[in-house]
Amino acid sequence: MQAHAIERLVPPVNDSDLRALAELLVDAVESGAAVSFLAPLTREYAEDWWRRSISASHPAAIFLAARDAEGIVGTVQLHPAWAPNQPHRAEIVKLLVHRRSRREGIGTRLMRSIEDEAQRAGFSLLTLDAKRGATGEHLYRRLGWIHAGTIPGYAFDPDGATPHDAVVFYKSLRSTDEPGTG
Repeated sequence: MQAHAIERLVPPVNDSDLRALAELLVDAVESGAAVSFLAPLTREYAEDWWRRSISASHPAAIFLAARDAEGIVGTVQLHPAWAPNQPHRAEIVKLLVHRRSRREGIGTRLMRSIEDEAQRAGFSLLTLDAKRGATGEHLYRRLGWIHAGTIPGYAFDPDGATPHDAVVFYKSLRSTDEPGTG
């Protein structure tokens, strides 16, 4: 097992990191991860998606990356809620870990890091969704995320034909003795 450094990516992200993020996204889709894209996903399209997503992101968005000696092997993002009445809430998206580095605790470390970053940034409520039955669902439950519900037939697997359910989770970052937590 290699050591993995987790760092915050600050826009504008350099071309090398954009290529690495694109490779990570392609790897996720090729391995069957339900992360909004259909297979086959080209590296060019993935790189363009990352470039557009990062450049158009909210100024308070947070992008984390896990690196090993070969480069980026994992990532996760935080996006603040757009609604003016939800300045305390953010959504966690695109937790990705490259196949070469799975089962090494990177997903857990990325999630704990993004939760810490969210709390430091003043967010007190996080939300996310995952494919029902997938590795992510199990990870989020293990990390104390609360299952809010299941949406049947929410999206298609990367094959573009097989529907899957989405599980929706939330996590409060407030301590249990603060008002408004229950």
